Parts: sequence; structure tokens; C-alpha cells
Amino acid sequence: MTESITIALSKGRILDETLPLLKEAGIELVDDVNKSRKLVFPTTDPNVRVLILRATDVPTYVQYGGADLGVTGKDVLMEHGGEGLYEPLDLNISRCRLMTAGKKDTKSPEGRLRVATKFVNLARQYYAAQGRQADIIKLYGAMELAPILGLADEIVDIVDTGNTLKANGLEARELIEYISSRLVVNRASMKMKHAGINPIIEMMSAAVEKRRTLE
Repeated sequence: MTESITIALSKGRILDETLPLLKEAGIELVDDVNKSRKLVFPTTDPNVRVLILRATDVPTYVQYGGADLGVTGKDVLMEHGGEGLYEPLDLNISRCRLMTAGKKDTKSPEGRLRVATKFVNLARQYYAAQGRQADIIKLYGAMELAPILGLADEIVDIVDTGNTLKANGLEARELIEYISSRLVVNRASMKMKHAGINPIIEMMSAAVEKRRTLE
């Protein structure tokens, strides 16, 4: 009997860019994800189901066995810590940069910094590595407001085009990490369900490589 496999996908842009790669692996959602309030979706493969989650929850579901595989951003994995996970494949999608940013034409203070971010662990590690003292203020959104209103000297956030920063009078400063979405696998599942999981990894890897050659 073939064991069932559960794949956790991140909502939004990552989902939109992951579904074509899954299709290349012979896995398609039976229902239209944009027209359904479901969180669990059957697929064209009777042994595979898909969960649609917040990106920040994907590593947790995979780590604790709620899902066998998952797709989420490298930023989320770095913040989470990645314990109990294999990271076999860079999907090379949803690419962006994790950066510091501050008010345009304003220098970063010499002394202790106040930094607003949702990436608390990453920010703390980054500034410590720079030898800088920083008070980290956790925010969940509208990061750009923090320097404007004097809540923080800098922010640490994901930058794609940089247009949102510019629109709010901010500028990107230091690059912390280039980010893309990764496929992650639960360690126990990799051992117990290897026969079902390995072909998915191989086919998605082939799809990623095919796209890379067309770029």
C-alpha cells in the first residue's frame, strides 16, 4: 500500500509560483485554490494532498510531521531555525533580498540602534555579527512606518523592487541575504516515505533546472 504524502504550501506569490513546478511533478490541485476556502486540497495524485498555510507556519508543520514536505522562503527558514528539516532543493522562485533600510539621506546612528522587523532572530544575529548593539522591535507589517514616525532608526525587511521603500521616503542599505523559496522535507518522512517523496523531489528538481536553462 502506498503511503499518503502531505505537502504544505505558502499562500500568495509562493503558491502561484510553486503550483506549475508541482504540475511538472504530476501533481495538480483538483479544486481552484483561488475560489475555495479549504485549507486541505486533494490532488490529481490520489496519494498526495496539499495544505495551504501562512509561510511562517510551513516549517513548523513540516518539522512536527503535520506535513511531509513544504515550500517556504529562505527568510522564513532562517528565522525559524530549520531544526528537523532537510532542505534538498532551491526552487529559484519568489526571489528577493533581505535588507536593512532607513530614511533616505539619513545616516545610521553611530551608537545603539532601534530596529523594527518581523525577523527578530535574523536581525539580532545580523547586528551582533556587525558588532553593533541593537534593540529589536517586533512588528508584523507596515514596517516602513517605523523610521518615519521615529519608532526605529532602521528596519529589516524583504525588498523586491524597492518601490514601497521609495514611496515612503526610505532607501535600502545593507544586504543581509538573497532569498528564494526552498523545498523542505521532514526528516522522519524522508526515511519512512522515501519511495514516495524522492520522485517528487527529482521531478521538481528537473522542472527547476529546465526553467533555469530557459532564463
